[in-house]
Amino acid sequence: MNTTCTRRISALAAATALLLIGQAAGAADMTPVAEPAPDAPLAAASSPWQIRVRGLGVISEDNGHVNGIAGSDLSYSDTYIPELDITYYFTDNIAAELILGTTYANVWGEGSIAGLGKIGRTWILPPTLTLQYHFTDFGAFKPYVGAGLNYTIFYNEDGANAADLDIHNAFGAALQVGFDYMVDEHWGVNFDVKKIFLEPDFDANVGADVDGTAKLNPWLVGAGVTYRF
Repeated sequence: MNTTCTRRISALAAATALLLIGQAAGAADMTPVAEPAPDAPLAAASSPWQIRVRGLGVISEDNGHVNGIAGSDLSYSDTYIPELDITYYFTDNIAAELILGTTYANVWGEGSIAGLGKIGRTWILPPTLTLQYHFTDFGAFKPYVGAGLNYTIFYNEDGANAADLDIHNAFGAALQVGFDYMVDEHWGVNFDVKKIFLEPDFDANVGADVDGTAKLNPWLVGAGVTYRF
């Protein structure tokens, strides 16, 4: 191969190399450079603990009787109280709730013992523990259902037209339905309804010693504020 031919081949190779380098550089200029993504905010750790503060209406069933007195009946006052509940989430769906609050009830004779008027008054401490299922498919709206056990303590009992009044502490079953509507990750509003099946026995002295059953079976209707830690 003569010198002229060699020079031509070298020049052609150099031109080709320059063309390829230029195309690569152009492609590099046209390719957008990925900028580092801004640091995403760290999600707050989800705590299993939650509290609620509610205003609660305690609406009792007006029913009961004094043993041995036909047609006897009882009625009770409805009350409105503040209430605190504490919830622990085992999973996103399963939780346990303990409600704490205290109230009072006046007890009146009705039916054939209506002439007794106000029999007396008692304070009531009804701690209630429920196991709940929370539905998580509705965004900020979080309904739940629950069932559990109540143990009601009656204290500071005071007879009015009864010389003595003693309402026995008692267990009762509890059913529950409600929902939270979460405004943000931590805060929400709550509406809750519970039915307590509670029928304690009592002893009283109304000129003679009597006993019977107070069929309270109250509805607990509450609304308030939720805070999830």
